[in-house]
Amino acid sequence: MEHKTLAAFPSDFLWGSASAAYQIEGAYDEDGKGLSVWDNFVRIPGKTFKGTTGDVAVDHYHRYQEDVKLMADMGMKAYRFSIAWTRIFPNGVGEVNEVGVKFYSDLIDDLLAHGIEPVVTIYHWDLPQALQDAYGGWESRQIIPDFVAYAETLFKAYGERVKYWVSLNEQNIFTHMGWQIATHPPGKKDEKLFYQVNHHANLVNAAVINKFHDMGIKGKIGPSFAYTPQYAIDSNPMNVLAAENAEELGAHFWMDMYVYGEYPIVALNYLKEKGVAPVFAEGDAELLKSAKPDFMGLNFYQTATNAWNPIDGGVENKDSYQMNTTGKKGTSKDSGIPGLQKTVQNPFVETTNWDWTIDPVGLRIALRRIASRYRLPVLITENGLGEYDKLEDGQIHDTYRIDFLKKHVVAIREAISDGVDVMGYTTWSYTDLLSWLNGYQKRYGFVYVDQDETMNGSLKRIPKDSYYWYKDVIASNGCDERLLT
Repeated sequence: MEHKTLAAFPSDFLWGSASAAYQIEGAYDEDGKGLSVWDNFVRIPGKTFKGTTGDVAVDHYHRYQEDVKLMADMGMKAYRFSIAWTRIFPNGVGEVNEVGVKFYSDLIDDLLAHGIEPVVTIYHWDLPQALQDAYGGWESRQIIPDFVAYAETLFKAYGERVKYWVSLNEQNIFTHMGWQIATHPPGKKDEKLFYQVNHHANLVNAAVINKFHDMGIKGKIGPSFAYTPQYAIDSNPMNVLAAENAEELGAHFWMDMYVYGEYPIVALNYLKEKGVAPVFAEGDAELLKSAKPDFMGLNFYQTATNAWNPIDGGVENKDSYQMNTTGKKGTSKDSGIPGLQKTVQNPFVETTNWDWTIDPVGLRIALRRIASRYRLPVLITENGLGEYDKLEDGQIHDTYRIDFLKKHVVAIREAISDGVDVMGYTTWSYTDLLSWLNGYQKRYGFVYVDQDETMNGSLKRIPKDSYYWYKDVIASNGCDERLLT
């Protein structure tokens, strides 16, 4: 729909940005921190771009006060960051590392002192290696009580100061990449195990949300989902059906569980036919239905377009799938599942150098779909542009990032005008950081960090042009038309 006049952003809108512990902190083995699965996975040859690691990352652990000062100078209202499980429990369970607890406590206090709301992600992929070694981590139901004990420790330590919590970040991504295509830890390809692991993660999410509410913490909690809205390439009913299949198995499969506590009918039936449906233990169904998130976190980067893919002669992921992790445009390949769908190029959208579609209208569509299907407020927990940034006379003129973000801000305002309750917008990312598989050459930040793709540099922070643009957007609460045209 088209509006003659757009609604204003709410007065308490959370304008912010985001990060993740492994991607920014560094200090991977300092002050009692234990090793995570990522600390070990990056040491396997060929797993990351040019063998990059998060050992130092952008050294936020030692420079957080400098980073918070830059946030405050920008006028940021919220900062989303994750806590490294192994800083709190070096072995995943057992004795608490008080030095790690104090680090995040100091960070939270510094943010609040500068008028910035902390948005805490409990889990952003860095599972303690000790739990992976002990029982297979997410492959065992033991992860449920261990994770809840970890989360409860955080709630007790920070619950009076932190109002917004993200339970799990991109469960669909870390399970898919870890157990379906082997590009993330533990590097396995086992479809049945993938669905069981994902089921355990659903149970963890439900149990943690219940623990938060049972403790009576004054705040909100919800999962953060990487949602890629699915389109059909045209109005051919079979292509529309392919898009419906992709939406059902790639989106509803997670978000329905978060909100309703049940897998969608068509998706579960399909998994049963294939013999890969997750096994329910006694009490699983009741636990899953009992948990009610306070919001849906949305990580939005792109949309996907689909066509029909027959069982006989269809495109299959193992034969065609190729992810672009080099930044060489056009090197990714389409993928598909015979009998369900295959991805095809959308002629109506542009793409980044990493072959991600640029589709601001897709963000509006995502917000509307979530609001209509789940009747929950939405917190946009990630959205941003990963690109090459080059210093020119000591500055970074990232007009391409400003153009990307302004179009997405307009899309958010249009969704609000449509009636969607959007709580805030924490872009990805605040500073440049380690992009898991893409190293340091793929930059997302408002703040440039002098760290090249071989992990050499002074780590000096330099605000980009986009930093000053976003500062003005925040100051105007997104209502200065000159900044958005």
